[in-house]
Parts: sequence; structure tokens; C-alpha cells
Amino acid sequence: MADLRNRVVNRPEISSDGFRPYLEAVERAFGADCSEGQIIKQYDGESAIDTARRYSPGVVVGVERRWVIGAQRKICTSYVERGNLSVRMASRRFTRLTNGFSKKLANHVAAVSLYVCHFNLCRVHEAQRITPAMAVGITDHIWTIGELMDEALAEPIEQQAA
Repeated sequence: MADLRNRVVNRPEISSDGFRPYLEAVERAFGADCSEGQIIKQYDGESAIDTARRYSPGVVVGVERRWVIGAQRKICTSYVERGNLSVRMASRRFTRLTNGFSKKLANHVAAVSLYVCHFNLCRVHEAQRITPAMAVGITDHIWTIGELMDEALAEPIEQQAA
């Protein structure tokens, strides 16, 4: 598994909202070796005083899709937002005022990494009946928690190369 870390399989298709820092981050991470599109929604919201008191955004009155790098089949942030929701709901590390909240960045990174690895390597998904890692050919079997922990506690790649 160590040789598969930090490797992107195929050319990624990235969808984002209009947040400017994403442009530089994608360029720095992938250069032109990806497709990136933005979906920018215009909202008809309430006054600033009213929106500060509620959690949901205003009504969507317009949607603009913009290709930034290359072209892709579909620009949609729903998939990544669903993934973000799954991580937030499964890991209390994101919930302030609980005893699970991460105060140190290193602990937060470790907890999220373990969750994402478990989600992709150990958890059989109902619709696919296999793990996501098996679906894309990264592994040929469902990992046990023991395998996941052994890999997580193994030496970092930098130390293995030395």
C-alpha cells in the first residue's frame, strides 16, 4: 500500500464553487493535468440581519457553470458535499464544544485520515457491495481493521526510503 500513497489515479475532474483560493490550490496541486469547473450560484437572500440568524442560504435564482481547465462531463459539487457531510457526521472531531474536538492539527489530520481510509478500504458500501478502493482497483480485498492499523502505524514513506 505504501507505493499507492499520494498518487492520483487517472486525470481528476474537479468541481468547485467560486471560492478564489481553489484556483491557485488546484493549479499548484495538478497544473494542467486535470479538468476543473466551477459552479457559481446566485442567491436571492434576506437582509444581512436576518441571514445571520439562520443556517440555510437564500433561494437560488441563477446558476453559472464555468470551465477553468479543460472540459469535463459534469460540474457538480453535490458528490463532494455529500462526502463532507459523511465525514462531519461520522467524526466528532469537527464538532466544537465536545470532548472529541481536535485542538491540535496533527490529531485532527490523523483522525480524518483514519476515517477516510476506513471508509474506502474497510467499509463495504451497500450499492456497490464492495469497498470504493476495490471498485477502482486499488486493492483486491476488504481490509480488516487490523490491516488498516498495521499500515497506519508503519513507518512513514520518507523513513522507508532512507
